[in-house]
Amino acid sequence: MADINAAAIITAAGLGKRFNGKGIDELPKQFIPLSGKPIIVHSIQSFEGSDLIQEIIVVVPESWVEYTKNEIVDKYGLKKVSKVIAGGTQRQQSVEKGFHSISSRPQIVVVHDGVRPFVTLDIIKEVVAEAGKSGGAIAAFPSTDTIKKSSPEQFIENTAPRDNIWFAQTPQAFRYDVLKQAFEKASEDGYLATDESQLVERLGMEVKLVKGSKYNIKITTPEDLEVGELILNTGALNKK
Repeated sequence: MADINAAAIITAAGLGKRFNGKGIDELPKQFIPLSGKPIIVHSIQSFEGSDLIQEIIVVVPESWVEYTKNEIVDKYGLKKVSKVIAGGTQRQQSVEKGFHSISSRPQIVVVHDGVRPFVTLDIIKEVVAEAGKSGGAIAAFPSTDTIKKSSPEQFIENTAPRDNIWFAQTPQAFRYDVLKQAFEKASEDGYLATDESQLVERLGMEVKLVKGSKYNIKITTPEDLEVGELILNTGALNKK
């Protein structure tokens, strides 16, 4: 594992339109404080602390590039961040721009949501290791709830077998050449996906599921922020 060369793309190009009404809507959600530190800083620092990650690309809204360089990267001493770039209008475009901004050609490229501040070093390590073996792997969490498929009129169409349902998380990691091919194929087809594993699946490749954590939440609403504060204040991440 120590000889794996990996680069990370931290995606934070959204403007957080679901965050409003609590006096914090002037900041995109990724810059909102979580226990005194911007959410995105928590996310980046996890990758900063991983021996497997040699370079970090941060993707943010165009109007927030300079702010990120000054108030995030420089202020918090994030040494592995080589570039802060402007994202696109869609997540896929932002990740692809990050991919093409990587300085070298690493073995593994890891993609992580900037608003998932509780990813652990162990999850990063396991996802990167599995990607090295199979070509692609993602953190995910098995469903503990019964899943219903709805009709457009919100009537139940069927019940999915819970044992086979996983909730996708990030990080998602892929061999460099695999992700490159996936982006090229999507561009040729004019295809937009909601995550990178979907693009790789379209190549006919298998993507390994790595068990993530119930605490590896994506902060998208003020209520999520309250849950995040609770996770930090109770020390839940340090409990087995």
